[in-house]
Amino acid sequence: MLFSLIFLSILHSCASQVTVYYLYGTQATMAPAVQTTVNAAGNCTGPWAYCLATLSAPPPPGPTALPPTFTLETTNAVPQNASVAQNGSFFGFSIEMSVVNQVSETVLYVPFLNLMANLQQRIGRINIRVGGNTQETATLVPSIPNGKILQKDKTDTSNPTDTPPLVFTADLLYMLRNVSDLVNVGWYLGVPFNDTSHFRLEIVEQGQTILGDYLIGLQVGNEPDLYANHSHRPPSYGPQDYSNDFGLMVTALNQDSLLTQRTRNLLLGPSIQVLWTPEEVWNTGFVSTYSQELAYLAVERYPTDNCAVAFPNSGDTFHDPQTTFPQFLTHNSAVSTVQAYLNSTAFALQNNKHLLMFETNTASCGGFPGISNSFGAALWGVDYALQMAAVNFGGALFPVGGESTAYNAFTPPPTNQSTVLQWTVGPIYYAALVVAEALGATNTSQVMDLGANGANQFTPAYGIWENGALARVVLINLASDNSGQSDIFVNLAMSDAQMPSQVQVKYLLSSSVSDVANFTWAGQTFGNAFSSDGRPVGQENVTSPPCSIGSCTIHVPALGAAIVFLNGLDETESGPSTTFSTTTHTKTRNTATVAPGVLETSNGHSGSTLKLASTDADGSKNGAMAKGGAMFGLTLVSAVMIVAGWVTLGPYIFM
Repeated sequence: MLFSLIFLSILHSCASQVTVYYLYGTQATMAPAVQTTVNAAGNCTGPWAYCLATLSAPPPPGPTALPPTFTLETTNAVPQNASVAQNGSFFGFSIEMSVVNQVSETVLYVPFLNLMANLQQRIGRINIRVGGNTQETATLVPSIPNGKILQKDKTDTSNPTDTPPLVFTADLLYMLRNVSDLVNVGWYLGVPFNDTSHFRLEIVEQGQTILGDYLIGLQVGNEPDLYANHSHRPPSYGPQDYSNDFGLMVTALNQDSLLTQRTRNLLLGPSIQVLWTPEEVWNTGFVSTYSQELAYLAVERYPTDNCAVAFPNSGDTFHDPQTTFPQFLTHNSAVSTVQAYLNSTAFALQNNKHLLMFETNTASCGGFPGISNSFGAALWGVDYALQMAAVNFGGALFPVGGESTAYNAFTPPPTNQSTVLQWTVGPIYYAALVVAEALGATNTSQVMDLGANGANQFTPAYGIWENGALARVVLINLASDNSGQSDIFVNLAMSDAQMPSQVQVKYLLSSSVSDVANFTWAGQTFGNAFSSDGRPVGQENVTSPPCSIGSCTIHVPALGAAIVFLNGLDETESGPSTTFSTTTHTKTRNTATVAPGVLETSNGHSGSTLKLASTDADGSKNGAMAKGGAMFGLTLVSAVMIVAGWVTLGPYIFM
């Protein structure tokens, strides 16, 4: 099935049988069981999102390749080569438009709200893109039969990744607005670009009205360098053709009297993959010609692909997961991926723009089971994101897909098991938490790769300067060794100032690089597969290592990462953490009750002070049209029932 990672497709009052879209064009009325087996090609035999099989951990590098003790000296003052000031919301997510779907009654995923609230509490805002291949052919319509808000044409497989063309209603945009009224999410939307003679601008018009200031960007063209290969443009289609087509979109937007100038100036492009270089687009005069309309420049990149397995008849080169795994466990993976964009990040800043990595993850075509969902991917994600920040990217979005993808940051359980199982929180979400705390909420953080341990490939480190002074240091140990023999001990010092008498350290840890669950960040975890409601479990663990004579010795286990906080912890700059109760639903069987008094004093809260929203066409449209940023309330017309699984207040269902 292709399900929404935010919104679950249900039929009215949660009928026991639902129709779900299965892998690549087939349909099934029951979600397949969780798979834990791997075939000879290294591919899980069931849906990748539910694959719990693991690969073998690569061998340890050994003491010659990894000196265990070294001194890391930096400065309190911001070095010349540090990045520009980065927003705390640097690390965001991308959701394919065709899987943001629901049917009939209003459904918002409470685990999703909790996951976003965790990030909001650390950095204030999260950026999410809704788009991808299906944005090009999507059409906003007044209504769809049977009250659906999104309808996929499963018989049309003209898109290269079998993502179906779709129609959708404005209720999809109300969903997004209602999420933003609960947690502070800004949205990038994809604008249809397949027909330049008749642009369908309804998503822009309605997005402006419904999302207000939560609309932060409009993508014009998704991977246009692949258009010719996918038969979406003539074979000769090139960078100048894209620039010309972009101009046609600009003209159409300027002629649309319903749009404000702010909306017309939210465009981003070219969002190319690898067939064109960014320089080929810049050389057309793209940026200077459309400087007023361009809010951002954007590219998309995956370090490798698993297309040969995802699409067996594609003719793509097969990459064996077991032999590919070690490639993600060196610092060179992050450095080499960004190398092609160093000219472009500088060019963007020269033109008063930011270059976004608009879509990226471990591997295209769904990632690798055993790699993309492993603890190794969490460490890779931290290193890669901070490397992008260090070379002046302005943000990076990591895609979240359906059951056919292994790299999801968070995944609901199979539909037919959703009453007994909870969500799986993947390694990329842990990476997002670490990067959020590393960058902080002030939006002043400057980042630099410190070239630690003689630029050793297994021990990258980053300095983060906040408000002009060294605030945090991130240390990573990529050695796949849980014996303790590859642990590192870093003597952290400053050349122009004294180290504080005490620092605090948080660790990202797991028992093995190949683990696919039960990671911990500062001692807290989202648990095993199918066990999370989006709230971290466990007592937070913050250590205070010894500091003396101007240096602090930081122990970083293999395999793991650490943030060293030089100025103490401050996780309240963006406001108190909000969690959303997952303790109620409308079913009266297969439930577990909780005493109201216990619930009211738990960290799930009573729900009595929460202002909840819906995507119901009649329930909250007027509220969503109100001034940006205001939370709108609903009259709660029925008592809250305390049951395990869903939240229901009156007719408004949260899950």
